[in-house]
Amino acid sequence: MGEFYTAAMGFELVKVAVGPAGKRGFAKHLFYDTGNGELIAFWDLHDPDFTADWSPAIATGLGLPPWTNHVAFHAVDRADIDRRRERWLAHGVDVMEVDHGWCLSICATDPNGILVEFCTTTDPDYADRAEAERLLADPAPPQDPRPPTRTFRAADYPR
Repeated sequence: MGEFYTAAMGFELVKVAVGPAGKRGFAKHLFYDTGNGELIAFWDLHDPDFTADWSPAIATGLGLPPWTNHVAFHAVDRADIDRRRERWLAHGVDVMEVDHGWCLSICATDPNGILVEFCTTTDPDYADRAEAERLLADPAPPQDPRPPTRTFRAADYPR
């Protein structure tokens, strides 16, 4: 997991704290600087008492589609999205690009099955709080059309 978050994501590992876990094990608490002084942290668990049938994937591990629970990070602009997509591909990571109309996202799956995303706003006038509140409260809101996607396979990327 560490290689993915440092090499492919471009984050800096800034701290690892180690402590007890369970009755006979230990856990490493990994902290990565994602930029702008913001951190994301993960637990790396090592305990023989933990069962082998659990999954760290925050969506598929619960039987949900991979896109339901994911972690999104800010990308400054389209050029930043392009640089990050190229970095993922260069590190052997498949990438899906989604154009939501008001923002552009690229998504990949980390080694633990967690979907990660970089997103940039493409329409500066997208915010409509009243409309967002109305749709949030609507028990059966109208559905948006499915956004266009593109898939980039790392195997097709020249290295």
